[in-house]
Amino acid sequence: MVLRNVRKYEVGRTIGEGTFAKVKFAQNTETGESVAMKVLDRSTILKHKMADQIKREISIMKLVRHPNIVRLHEVLASRTKIYIILEFITGGELFDKIVHQGRLSEPEARRVFQQLIDGVDFCYTRKPSP
Repeated sequence: MVLRNVRKYEVGRTIGEGTFAKVKFAQNTETGESVAMKVLDRSTILKHKMADQIKREISIMKLVRHPNIVRLHEVLASRTKIYIILEFITGGELFDKIVHQGRLSEPEARRVFQQLIDGVDFCYTRKPSP
């Protein structure tokens, strides 16, 4: 079921919710690509003085290209909302997987940990000097 269109994206179901945003499943109508659309309410961002943090998140994500880090496709805005279009990753959240399974096997935990370290190392080694 499609809820609405945001420019070239057909927006569907909510796939995640946080304190300041909802993440919706969406599809690019031009390419057919599935994406995650992070929807932020401008008034909530301003009320909680989060504008600088959101700008920083967007500027950092524009620079980062790594297989273990979610890719930013584009940022759209309306008068009331900010839409951050991200790579759609299947499988859900790692935390939920661990809660559901109880534990990861040692080989799987090693693989996941290596991916986390690889992504963090990538970001850290490209951090600008103060």
